[in-house]
Amino acid sequence: MGIIDRLIISFSFLSSILPPNVVIILIISLFLSYKWLSKQKAAKQFPLPPGPKSWPVVGCFPQMLRNKPVFRWMINLMAEMNTEIACFRLGGTNVISVTSPEVAREILKKQDTVFASRPTCMSAELASGNYLISLFSPLGDQWKKMRRVLTSHVLSPNTLNWLAHKRAVEADHLVRYIYNQCRNAAGCGVVDVRAVGRHFCGNVIRQMVFSKRFFGAGTEDGGPGVEEEEHIDATFGVLAYVYSFGVSDYFPWLRMFDLDRHRKALKKGVEGVRKYQDPEVDERIRMWNDGTKTEQEDILDVLINLRCLTSEEIKAHLLELMVTIVDNPSNAVEWVLAEMLNQPEILRRAMEELDNVVGRERLVQESDLSKLNYLNACLKEVFRVHPLSAFVPPHLCSSDTTVSNYFIPKGSHVIISRHGLGRNPKNWEEPLRFKPERHLKNDGSEVSLVDPEVRVLTFSSGRRGCPGVQLGSLVSGMLLGRILQGFEWSVPREMSGGRIDLKESKDSLLLAKPLNALAKPRLPHYVYSSLP
Repeated sequence: MGIIDRLIISFSFLSSILPPNVVIILIISLFLSYKWLSKQKAAKQFPLPPGPKSWPVVGCFPQMLRNKPVFRWMINLMAEMNTEIACFRLGGTNVISVTSPEVAREILKKQDTVFASRPTCMSAELASGNYLISLFSPLGDQWKKMRRVLTSHVLSPNTLNWLAHKRAVEADHLVRYIYNQCRNAAGCGVVDVRAVGRHFCGNVIRQMVFSKRFFGAGTEDGGPGVEEEEHIDATFGVLAYVYSFGVSDYFPWLRMFDLDRHRKALKKGVEGVRKYQDPEVDERIRMWNDGTKTEQEDILDVLINLRCLTSEEIKAHLLELMVTIVDNPSNAVEWVLAEMLNQPEILRRAMEELDNVVGRERLVQESDLSKLNYLNACLKEVFRVHPLSAFVPPHLCSSDTTVSNYFIPKGSHVIISRHGLGRNPKNWEEPLRFKPERHLKNDGSEVSLVDPEVRVLTFSSGRRGCPGVQLGSLVSGMLLGRILQGFEWSVPREMSGGRIDLKESKDSLLLAKPLNALAKPRLPHYVYSSLP
């Protein structure tokens, strides 16, 4: 007779001699006791991942506050401990940091259902309009709804093809803007590559969403105006503080005090983005309601006509689109060009490929990108060694489990390190060296920016993976392809030593100083003069 049969007989007997409510209490008590004992057994059999010693109640917060930025402290401590998975106790939360592709695959693929949710915290709540969007929302009906909107209506292949002409307009505008900077400087000019990249990405999203490049008038040379600069600065302000190890994220009862000023900075960023976007949404809804608009031209029209979204959901959704598209491409291209300027052979090879595949009589188009293997290898390499952020957004462990023979308690926040994976010496030879050739295949087949083995984490993976992989790849490829094909790039004469300083920022993985490089047109004049 099995244990289940014995339990059934036992409870049948108890039901005959005890009141029903007492039997129910006994069943619940036994169940909870069983769960507690199972958890204790698992914890005893499989220990927590190694980590720093923690204090009662506050955990590792004293050490964390003394060691800023937090991501460098975590990664450096893991290297000192010689571990690829570690546990940092922050308040009452176990934060599990991972730098191993093998462990990452187990989390994102093998146990994807266990780690598919997101934790609730102050920064995610503020950025998402109280969890209205898919990126920051816990698993549930709202997440499913907004994820379905993204994949089926906003970032689907059909929608991207429909809006390809808007991205093409901005790619032309990118070349025209840099060309104007060169012409205004007697044939060649110093270009702020970071600013150019960020505003190109912002222009692309504004065109796809609002059918406009600028919220204001822009500048005479085609550059961003005050409105666009505020909009982009606010966007990166949001990115800087979401899931940034703020005190209020782990001690919610301290939120009112805003001890580290994260709440104030994040609120300012969100308000700065929505200051320009929300009025566009309100006006467009009015136009559809009064009949002055009857045809769909962009993503905003699509969202309004779904009829399943409130105006607040649409506004939150557009903030999500902005913050998830402008970051990776602009950061990647700035780092690629910086590395190329210090390794001219890589720059020469990339430009030769563009000349061979596309030529100099026309500008590179999205349809050319799949044939530009070396250019894609450069992008994949920069995502490996110079990602925008140290960690992907945290995954919430929804039940007790074991990973890599370590016990991961329910409620743990699991953070996978982008540069921990990409710079892992066990998986990459000379991990800190920028070497695009490592991604080229012997058979010459297409280089994908997505790595199924999770040795490079470009757009995340699993159920919470980024649904904008195709759009992000297109924007990154066009930004890099156009600036390389359209211009010769060199280190400005005033730069000491004739090399770019590749030092990272103290508080982030950005280049410490924005890249300023000398640009000179390299295509026939009529190619530039034909641009709109």
